[in-house]
Amino acid sequence: MKDEALHPTENETGTRKAFFGFSTSTQRTSTGWRLIPFLVAALVLAPIGTVVSSLFAPTGDVWEHLVETTLASLLVNTFWLALGVASGSALIGVSLAWFTAVCEFPGRKFFSWALLLPLAIPAYVTAFVALGLFDYIGPVQTALRAWLGSDLPWFPNVRSRLGVIVVMVLAFYPYVYLLTRNAFLTQGKRSLEAAQSLGLNRTQGFFKLSLPMARPWIAGGTMLVLMETLADFGTVAVFNYDTFTTAIYKAWFAMFSLPAASQLASLLIVIVFAMIVLEQQFRSRIRYAEVRQSARADRIPLTGWRGWAVAGFASGALFFAFLLPVMQLSIWAARVFARAFDQRYLEFLWHSLLLSAFATVLTCSVALLVVYAARRHSDPVTRAAVRISTIGYALPGAVLAVGVFIPIAWLDNQLSEMAMQLFHIETGLLIQGTLVTMLIAYMTRFLAVTHSPIDSAMQRITGSIDEAALGLGLSGWAALRRVHLPILKGGIFTAATLVFVDVMKEMPITLMTRPFGWDTLSVRIFEMTSEGEWEQAALPAVALVVAGLLPLIFFVRQTER
Repeated sequence: MKDEALHPTENETGTRKAFFGFSTSTQRTSTGWRLIPFLVAALVLAPIGTVVSSLFAPTGDVWEHLVETTLASLLVNTFWLALGVASGSALIGVSLAWFTAVCEFPGRKFFSWALLLPLAIPAYVTAFVALGLFDYIGPVQTALRAWLGSDLPWFPNVRSRLGVIVVMVLAFYPYVYLLTRNAFLTQGKRSLEAAQSLGLNRTQGFFKLSLPMARPWIAGGTMLVLMETLADFGTVAVFNYDTFTTAIYKAWFAMFSLPAASQLASLLIVIVFAMIVLEQQFRSRIRYAEVRQSARADRIPLTGWRGWAVAGFASGALFFAFLLPVMQLSIWAARVFARAFDQRYLEFLWHSLLLSAFATVLTCSVALLVVYAARRHSDPVTRAAVRISTIGYALPGAVLAVGVFIPIAWLDNQLSEMAMQLFHIETGLLIQGTLVTMLIAYMTRFLAVTHSPIDSAMQRITGSIDEAALGLGLSGWAALRRVHLPILKGGIFTAATLVFVDVMKEMPITLMTRPFGWDTLSVRIFEMTSEGEWEQAALPAVALVVAGLLPLIFFVRQTER
């Protein structure tokens, strides 16, 4: 008996082999599942490869025109914008994270979650609200001129590089705040107590111990801010501040030069991947340890003017980043609702909802298949394919729009020529000008958003559940549908909510690949802000803000449990 216990019988070995290595009857199905991550990775790499290939086969006149006219200014503008937004977001995000995680001051519990609310407002919405309020003809400067009786030469110019940076910092600082606050919560007050035991005061302990220990989280948040800054199109378009994303759009739709747009997109890809490599190298050199119990340590009380000063700082960030834009949008929307709201806005809303629903179903379905395939095949090659399939989120929407459009245009031309040669039929454009192009671009960009929560939910399903399903004769599609899918409902719902809101707010992909006449809320905002019609842009903006609040509500509820 002991030998039988130590050495599995032939039947037991066969059962394990059937489960982990798949039996002969399911070998073909197993091969099909293994192919899914590679097919998705190939689909993601296709637009990237298309854009990057243009960098190695440049057209001489295109490069000459870019170098003589726009390239230098684009590089300078992008550099200062990225540096300013990253620095400002890190400064505000780290400061607020420290105060809400480690210190005690009036309103701390409220600010700990309320400071995330600016994530609900797209940066381009904050941008046109800032211009509408603080521009020369806006109500703020108009009221000050009437009160002071002068032209306000000291008032800063909102339509400037500094204005763009301030708006983006207000929109993106929550990325740094969220990640860094989690880091400080694991340290708590005890890190400062350890520093004081070494003869350091609290200020020295913060800069020499607490801050260095939080560097991985700070770097991660700042990297997200940089990715969002490089990918942003709506904010810089509102300010008429030329960066690579606006230059790609102008090259395509103003100059009608797709090669020029592809060249600019290839340069932006090089910049993005260079930043990713630098960030990975930075993370690999950092070693740190966390003490989970320290999150329960007592907080540092800030009494008197110090506590109220911190509360004022947090209130100011929340006011300018969320409350002021929401209040001004509500005023504008109420003012123009009676005369501006018509059947068109119902069409904009319907197009946005329908497009978001299609993209959500497609992206979640693909992510579910990829996650399940990776569960069945956990070899390094398959894991590498899964990682490649989720890199699209790091790419700006304008780059993906160009990268998806070029191969689809080539495929359309091939199909048209084939139909003419074989059947003598003029098919016209079969794929271009349809929702297919948009959905492929959305899936490529937001697959990472859906993959993370679904994969996390899948990790919670133990191997014993798979063994039980196999014992009941369920495997492959049957096991996924009847066993895994009911358990994954929570993760799928979270993923669907995130990608639904992201697609509603996405501007460059929608603007550059939409079918003729297929206008959405974000497209309407772009059209109205391009003409300086801030009040008209408020109606669709309010709908986007409400949609953006949904994932934040879910997140806050999860953190409170």
